[in-house]
Amino acid sequence: MSPAEWEALCDGCGRCCLVKLEDEDSGEFLYTDVACELLDCTACSCRDYERRQEKIADCVRLTPESVRALPWLPRTCAYRLVAEGRELAWWHPLVSGDPGTVHTAGISVRDRVAGSETEFALADLVDQIVDWPNRDWG
Repeated sequence: MSPAEWEALCDGCGRCCLVKLEDEDSGEFLYTDVACELLDCTACSCRDYERRQEKIADCVRLTPESVRALPWLPRTCAYRLVAEGRELAWWHPLVSGDPGTVHTAGISVRDRVAGSETEFALADLVDQIVDWPNRDWG
């Protein structure tokens, strides 16, 4: 797969850009409704994609190799689905031909984010834990 084809797999949901907490006892990852400071929560895209890793120290570059080792990727993530040999959902832009279907289907973070990580203290993130980012689509 070419780099352009790989990048096209992103469905534009923004779920991977939500702040996640790891339970130290169980190793389980818990999603919050708090977004990375670079996430445009309406467009569900990075405001500075090319320089995101320079600006955000823990921003993870998704590669064919890394997605297999990232347990926190949402079950709906196209990168994860492809790595697992599964089909893309009907709402994925590569299937539907419309980048808006990810929003229409309710998969994206649009209208679901409480705020940016710069607006919350680390201790307050526990109160922002939500379960919708890792639900299946139907």
